[in-house]
Formats: sequence, C-alpha cells, structure tokens
Amino acid sequence: MSRIGKIPVKIPSGVKVTFANDEMTVEGPKGKLKQKYHNVIAFENKGAEVIVSRSSEEKQVKAFHGLYRNLLNNMVTGVSAGFSKTIVITGVGYRAEVQGKILSMSLGYSNDIYVGIPEGITVTADQAGKVTINGIDKQRVGEFAAQLRKLRRPEPYKGKGIRYENEKLRRKVGKSGVK
Repeated sequence: MSRIGKIPVKIPSGVKVTFANDEMTVEGPKGKLKQKYHNVIAFENKGAEVIVSRSSEEKQVKAFHGLYRNLLNNMVTGVSAGFSKTIVITGVGYRAEVQGKILSMSLGYSNDIYVGIPEGITVTADQAGKVTINGIDKQRVGEFAAQLRKLRRPEPYKGKGIRYENEKLRRKVGKSGVK
C-alpha cells in the first residue's frame, strides 16, 4: 500500500467534498476547486474524512494513489486555510509595488518589469522588499512565485536578486586581491 495514499484526508468543518464523473470538487470558506482524477482510484467519504483506495497493484496505479490523495489534501487545505509564498527582493534600487492587477518591479534592468497577477491570486508588496503571494490553489501560487523568481535569480557574490524567504543562498568569496 502507498505510504501516502493510505493516510485518510481529514475534512474540517465548513468544507464540502464531492466526487462525480471522475472529478473531485472541494468547496470551502475561501472558494471552490475542481480536479479530474483517473477512474482506477476510488474515494470513500466517511464523515469527517475521506479514504482513498486503488483498484490494482500496478506501478502506475500505486503512483496515482499517492498523487490523488495529496491533491485532495492540498485542495482541502487551500479552501480552508489557503497557501502563501513570500519572496524577497534584495539589491540597491530593487523594489516592487502592486498597482491593481499588475505587479510592477524595478530589478536593475533599463526598464521596469510589469507582471499581470493571475485570477485567484492576491499579491501584497511592502517597502522592505517582501512580496507575499496568496491563493487557494497550491500549484498556481507556487508557479507564480517561481515565475517571479526567474525574472532576476539571486547572484552568488552579493546575493542581489529575487529569492524565496526561507531559501539559503550559497555565497561565493570574491577576489582576494593578493598576488
């Protein structure tokens, strides 16, 4: 049995989970998420938890077992608590600000960079260079944070650029000047 797949998904109060036509739907106080699933996986709703089971012991079916259990768990967490990622912009003159549905960033290039904020995601930026990305879909929040980080990766000498808040950078030693 899959180590992840056999763990039941706990459903908090205020969250409604339904399964129909190979599609799981999770509704909660923060919103509604849908996800299609493969028909070799079965879901059993038992009150305050959902048990995920599989139809066979094939390698691909075992992989689906753990995958869909985790997707369901992330959907339940998203509609009840939400997900958040924080990126830090470091560098002289580097800054970010939110203007409606557009994130404007000055990252040391000749022109500012404007990024459209996707639907279902909220972005806040403060003066200290922290940009917080919030949403109910874990995959979309992580993907948007990764796209922002890709605009100016942190460099190894001074650490200038965009990094995740909890990311540890490997810094290199500069020139020593001794011959």
